[in-house]
Amino acid sequence: MIELGIPMLLIVMDGLGDRPCRELGGITPLQAAYRPNMNSLIRRGLGGLMHSVSAGMTTGSDTSHLSLLGYDPVRFYSGRGPFEAMGLGLRLSGGDLAFRANFATADSEGIVLDRRAGRLDEDASELADALCMEMDGLSFQVKAGVEHRAALVVKGDGLSDRITDTDPHSSGEKVKEVRALDKEALFTAEVLNKYLAEARSILGKHQFNLRRRENGKMPANELLLRGAGLTPKLQPFREKYGFNGACIAGIPMVKGIGSLLGMKVLEVEGATGTVNSNFRNKMDSAVEEMRNSQFVIVNIKGTDAAGHDGNAILKKRVIERFDQALEPIMDLDVTVCITGDHSTPCDFREHSGDPLPLLMSSPGSRRDGAKFFDEISCMNGSLRLGSGDILQYMRQLSGNDEKYGA
Repeated sequence: MIELGIPMLLIVMDGLGDRPCRELGGITPLQAAYRPNMNSLIRRGLGGLMHSVSAGMTTGSDTSHLSLLGYDPVRFYSGRGPFEAMGLGLRLSGGDLAFRANFATADSEGIVLDRRAGRLDEDASELADALCMEMDGLSFQVKAGVEHRAALVVKGDGLSDRITDTDPHSSGEKVKEVRALDKEALFTAEVLNKYLAEARSILGKHQFNLRRRENGKMPANELLLRGAGLTPKLQPFREKYGFNGACIAGIPMVKGIGSLLGMKVLEVEGATGTVNSNFRNKMDSAVEEMRNSQFVIVNIKGTDAAGHDGNAILKKRVIERFDQALEPIMDLDVTVCITGDHSTPCDFREHSGDPLPLLMSSPGSRRDGAKFFDEISCMNGSLRLGSGDILQYMRQLSGNDEKYGA
């Protein structure tokens, strides 16, 4: 075991990076935001830019979080499904097949009327339970998430993730059949299509949906699948680094990554994964947990949600609310890193490969003269890192690494 130094706190503001926004007079939401705490942190330490996975690559939150934690997604990533499923509390082992899923509304011809079943406003756990079964030597487990979201896990031998989605990804189109992308996946595709036909029959007759129809609501009569992935076998976080890690997030995917790595996944009151998430509770929990865990990662999802909505003013406000929530860490002997997982420009409403602003603040560290934490000002900082370098750089700043060589 290594001799431990000071605790480390990695704050990932999901979708933080942006481009000039018309509503903000041609500057980014981060530039426009009142952010005294983040500016104070960067002045105490180092600033710069970070590329998510590699320069110019447009990444998802799943691949970028794996990389931020030091696990190369090129080697280990097979799909988002396993992380979503684990984040919802399903137990997975290496080789299990998992999917992201939506409870949706389809007509008698299989045309999707609403991919979200009218933004399902009821707990769908009884629907999920009804879809758990054994079939052809495989076990099918479904877990309901927030609103229309769910996850499906298939356990058994001979499974492959070389298959297509059933989700057409837009309303007005027909639900797709699962297709095998190679011959090794033929069994998986066949049994999934058989399972989904049975699921359709169960959902169509279920009392939950009969009640919704009676109340003039859209029935959740279709389970759309996407993001198939075989659960990877990853070295546990503590075994890899020699110290405990903890994860604080409101979204199942990030919780799932933490769970798969054997990190402590904290449940925080008010951590919803939305723009209205309780950021102060997250930071208070992080401060408390650093008494037990040498490393804590905190995900802030609201910045990404605002970016996808194309709402630059809301993104600015989310940043300002989070900056206020940083108060509990400002006087701690902690190595703090704040960055994003990818950029989500408001005018683009989707992820981009733009580099991300980065700050590192640690007691006694060098200062490079960076004064403001934003996409443009950080160009003047000294750091130029890939996301896979972040945790190692934090380790050496805080005295939590081992010397390489004699």
